[in-house]
Amino acid sequence: MVYSDAAKLLETAVARGVMFACAESCTGGMVAAALTDLPGSSAMFDRGFVTYTNAAKIDMLGVTPQTLDRFGAVSQEVARQMAQGALARSAAQIAVSITGIAGPGGSEHKPEGRVCFAIATTDGVTAQTQEFGALGRDKVRLAARDHALNILLAAVSI
Repeated sequence: MVYSDAAKLLETAVARGVMFACAESCTGGMVAAALTDLPGSSAMFDRGFVTYTNAAKIDMLGVTPQTLDRFGAVSQEVARQMAQGALARSAAQIAVSITGIAGPGGSEHKPEGRVCFAIATTDGVTAQTQEFGALGRDKVRLAARDHALNILLAAVSI
């Protein structure tokens, strides 16, 4: 997301009186950093959760061990619970979550570059999976950050 797009996200959120929260795993706080790089971001960013381990997802966001056991950390089901947990534990009206395999590595069932996202609002939760491919750790993380910012912009623009 270029700076002008990020500025549009800030402008739209402020105009609508919307605050964001984020729950991040594979991006390790990159979304929160991108949002807070903007002057005036305190008007639209409430907080971020970096939950890299399963234990952190459970403790900080309320992800259930059963969901982690059944679907794995990189799943839309876990992304949904992460976003719901961030929304419930913040003053935000929109929460985004990111969980994925940045690499190196992956498996036949969960390849490198697979990232699951969710957006939670008081109206519900939507989730999606993006296959960025084996671009390398840095590029997958940047692509995931940018995608998260774009789906936040879409969510606040509705």
